Amino acid sequence: MLESITLAARTGKAMKLARGQQVRIVNTHGRQVVDTWAFAAGDMSEFMSMEHARVHMGRINPVAGSMLLTNRRRPIITLVDDTSGGVHDTLLAACDVHRYRMLGATGYHRNCTDNLREALGELGLTPTETPSPLNLFQNSAIKPDGELVIEPPVARPGSYVTLRLEMDAIVVFSACPQDMAPTNGADMTPKDAELQIF
Repeated sequence: MLESITLAARTGKAMKLARGQQVRIVNTHGRQVVDTWAFAAGDMSEFMSMEHARVHMGRINPVAGSMLLTNRRRPIITLVDDTSGGVHDTLLAACDVHRYRMLGATGYHRNCTDNLREALGELGLTPTETPSPLNLFQNSAIKPDGELVIEPPVARPGSYVTLRLEMDAIVVFSACPQDMAPTNGADMTPKDAELQIF
């Protein structure tokens, strides 16, 4: 392991990773969603795209061995292994101030969209848009009648997902600040996670 970084609850972190490097996202306390993005190094207009990845994978949830593509259909990340129970989300947009206002929040509320921009800003970068993220550990269930519901994650404390870079990229993680829905568990309390770089 080259480095271990605490991803503090409600915050984001961006890092430059090279092709072949791996990053393990550890759900330290369990039941914490980690929004994940990846942008091609040198071109912020090319990024990991959930709609392109779903077509390539032939499924809505990535599993060990799944390759995630960019909006130009190039491999950017492979999910190498997963001890979390395999429940992740590729359907929902990142939370933002508008989402929290709809839920009844007054004043400013931390959110994954701003975490993405702030984290990239620390590297002197600006996203061209907020792509739909890979919501690691998020349990977005589709009922038989097509209803989409958000249920508490199934990830246990210490479980993890390992991602391998298939190209040089800027990878961004956000410990989701959602505390007005059970996205981060029934107690609705965002928690830290850990990022281990190999």
